[in-house]
Amino acid sequence: MLVKYFLGLWMVLVIFAAFLYAPAAMGLGDYSRIIYFHVPMAWVGGVAYLVSMVYAIKYLQSENLHYDRLAVFNAEIGTLFTILATITGAIFARVTWGDYWNWDPRQTSIFILLLIYGAFFVLRSSLDSDGDRRARFSAVYLLFAFIAVPFLVFILPRVYASLHPEPIINVEGQLQMNTQMLIVLLASLAGFSGLYAWINQLYRRIVRLEDKGGEFDL
Repeated sequence: MLVKYFLGLWMVLVIFAAFLYAPAAMGLGDYSRIIYFHVPMAWVGGVAYLVSMVYAIKYLQSENLHYDRLAVFNAEIGTLFTILATITGAIFARVTWGDYWNWDPRQTSIFILLLIYGAFFVLRSSLDSDGDRRARFSAVYLLFAFIAVPFLVFILPRVYASLHPEPIINVEGQLQMNTQMLIVLLASLAGFSGLYAWINQLYRRIVRLEDKGGEFDL
């Protein structure tokens, strides 16, 4: 019970720190503060896709529909946070590049990733909800879909010239961010990770209680 209050307080402090403690980036002003939300959202999206694949493998090993539901839920969470990261990235692009969408390699790769998972939800909804056929299809699809995640997120954007800012840690392993900004970013990453873990825990409780035919209180 105390965890959700601590998490709520943490996120409030992160928001205040993002606007009052961390300095604005030179040349971008207050628009640079979007990084404290854009990066953690992208991070959570990738983690959720990874967890989705793990549950998909567990379903294939056990054929327990419990894991099927958890795999699909995490794919939904991953897609939601990836969309939010894309929106915040588009706002940043409008300020820095002059347009919301430039078909930059990173924007293009994320668009392809969203198409892959969007197709999954469409195809899954078209299958009969009874039996294990839909669950097996979902597990195999999510397994292969995640293979595209590291390629589209980390590899492809680095093959072609990109307008996207350099990573926080460059190829020499040196930090390229003001210390105060880095502290807030790491705090935000921790907060968003905690938020994802809490949401996931709530859904696992719901699945367990529904499987038992019980009632639950969030």
